[in-house]
Amino acid sequence: MTKTITFNELRRIKDSLPDGSILKIADELNVTPQTVRNYFGGNNYEFGSNCGLHIEPGPDGGIVVLDDTVIYDMAMKILEAQNA
Repeated sequence: MTKTITFNELRRIKDSLPDGSILKIADELNVTPQTVRNYFGGNNYEFGSNCGLHIEPGPDGGIVVLDDTVIYDMAMKILEAQNA
């Protein structure tokens, strides 16, 4: 399932995650931590892969289309648990 979000909102989610969340998500999905960082707008493809993130210019940092929301969903669950 795809999701459309602004780039700035995607970065706010990443920046709101507690310490260790990137590594936790990476471990659960058996991917590198850099792959998770790339999902949140990073661009180091030497140590991580592309995760189906498409960015188009636009307001609020641009429009991001996420092809797969698994990492996004995991991040949101972590944030919900943190705020509960």
